[in-house]
Amino acid sequence: MLQVENVKLLDRYTNRKAANGTLYLTATHLIYVDASAEVRKETWILHHHIVTVEKLPLTTAGYPLLIHCKNFRVAHFVIGQERDCHEVYTSLLKLSQPAKPEELYAFSYNPKMSKENREIGWKLIDLKVDYQRMGIPNDYWEITDANKDYEVCNTYPPEIVVPRAANKAVVIGSSRFRSRGRIPVLSYLYKENNAAICRCSQPLAGFSARCLEDEQMLQAIREANPGSPFMYVVDTRPKLNAMANRAAGKGYENEDNYDNIRFKFIGIENIHVMRNSLQKLLEVCETKSPSMSDFLTGLENSGWLRHIKAVMDAGVFLAKAVKDEKASVLVHCSDGWDRTAQVCSLASLLLDPFYRTFKGFMVLIEKEWIAMGHKFAHRCGHLYGDPKEVSPVFTQFVECVWQLMQQFPCAFEFNERFLLEIHDHVYSCQFGNFLGTCHKEREDLRIFEKTHSLWPFLLQKKQELRNPLYRGFTAYKELQPNTLPFSFQFWCGMYNRFDKGMHPKQSVLDHLLSCMSQRVKLEDNASELENKLPFLDGPLPAGTCSLSKVGSAASKTPMLNTPQDYEEEPPPALSNGASAEDSVMLDGDQKHRENPSGSEKLHPLHGTTADGLDLEPRTGSGCTTAGL
Repeated sequence: MLQVENVKLLDRYTNRKAANGTLYLTATHLIYVDASAEVRKETWILHHHIVTVEKLPLTTAGYPLLIHCKNFRVAHFVIGQERDCHEVYTSLLKLSQPAKPEELYAFSYNPKMSKENREIGWKLIDLKVDYQRMGIPNDYWEITDANKDYEVCNTYPPEIVVPRAANKAVVIGSSRFRSRGRIPVLSYLYKENNAAICRCSQPLAGFSARCLEDEQMLQAIREANPGSPFMYVVDTRPKLNAMANRAAGKGYENEDNYDNIRFKFIGIENIHVMRNSLQKLLEVCETKSPSMSDFLTGLENSGWLRHIKAVMDAGVFLAKAVKDEKASVLVHCSDGWDRTAQVCSLASLLLDPFYRTFKGFMVLIEKEWIAMGHKFAHRCGHLYGDPKEVSPVFTQFVECVWQLMQQFPCAFEFNERFLLEIHDHVYSCQFGNFLGTCHKEREDLRIFEKTHSLWPFLLQKKQELRNPLYRGFTAYKELQPNTLPFSFQFWCGMYNRFDKGMHPKQSVLDHLLSCMSQRVKLEDNASELENKLPFLDGPLPAGTCSLSKVGSAASKTPMLNTPQDYEEEPPPALSNGASAEDSVMLDGDQKHRENPSGSEKLHPLHGTTADGLDLEPRTGSGCTTAGL
């Protein structure tokens, strides 16, 4: 362990005196202990979260070291001695850029969990159960193990869902005509009308090539939805980009070669444009004292919200095509693992309230991102490699979900912190879920034997990640968001999350969660007192009102100064403070109660950015692992 005394930590947004303390480097974390605080304050930064370490010019205070993190923390240290500064700098460069997968945190992280519980954690999400929930297998769709040896596509999972009419020859033939063998497979089936969302990669069409098996595959998808005479084929790329790929022997479908398809370009930019856009956004966020004009101009010039709107528009188009036009949709970009994942998962979220629950959102990420081969290792820069492969594809999806939560604050079971926790752990490499680039690679790394799953960890924290405004599983079915420019907000809780001076003095979310926690405690106290009464005064008179009944009635009464929409009661609390649901978190989906006023219109909730979202700084005497 490296230890450096008398290190200053500067605050970017306040004029407070710089903190003075001790900096420690462990095998997994940078830990800063503020010695100037009245109570012990610790700041933990995971090495895997660090994206850049920069030595700045010497100042009168010492040698500055600027650290940028993948979760958008910026830490500005000033170290007294040049030798110490250089040692910290070189150590962090090495620790933050591991060369081998085995060096990632997940392979050394040990939460002292039994082997049985770890295995149960990995089995918590079963994608077959989700397909069964959609009614698959049925007369038109089947779950096939045609890819069990990865002979069809080495970046798809062993089991995929394809039209029952597509035999193995069609599947193999289509795979040879699709980039990287990523054939059309089912993403989501809308049971109400049999319209399907399918995904694939671009065809190897060039200017004139065609493939009979691929044409048969698309025909099988269209015929699996007898209620529609046509299907959409959506290319999420700008047309110019797709045409450039056509010149390289790839490209897009020729409508003349496929029966009854309607082709459409969406126009979401590529990973390089998105990476540059985020960099410009962060430069705006890090401006120390911008004028309103400078901030708004910088935000506009970054193009970030324009890109978020493009992804949202694509998801809305898919959802409307499926629900309103009753048409199936096939989606692709270039290789079908970036923009395709964004759009298909967002459309599913709009159509199906299950994906807006804790368990459902986990299933959605497993199904559309992890199983279908989004290259987390490359896009998140887990290992030392090509920086041009890094891009905030998953970050954009998470932000789209947050934007939906601003418009529909009662439609999601989870709150903003849940999204931030997931985003943190996509980059932390603390859990095995997001390691590698596809299912085959994760099998080769033996992550199911050597690492732990993120999902049980999050379910244990369900109480603090719960949305107190959630109105239940059946209250709202399809969401129809407004995608006009004024509907999109800057997400301060993500991009300035660790800059405390920028957050509201009072947080609505914190207040509501506190009220709910207090109510549970009061109900526990009431039950305890009720149990003691018979021993003190003998049997209660027949007409006496039970305290538990009073508590139950009170719990259904809207709380003072809180929104009236929330009608669901939290799960009963156990003696250790955890909820009953959490104690059986591995037993299956949460049950939801139907809300009688489900037809009521949802309104956007403004100003709900949570304060105090920095889960890593600690107060107290003990040192614990960050994010645990």
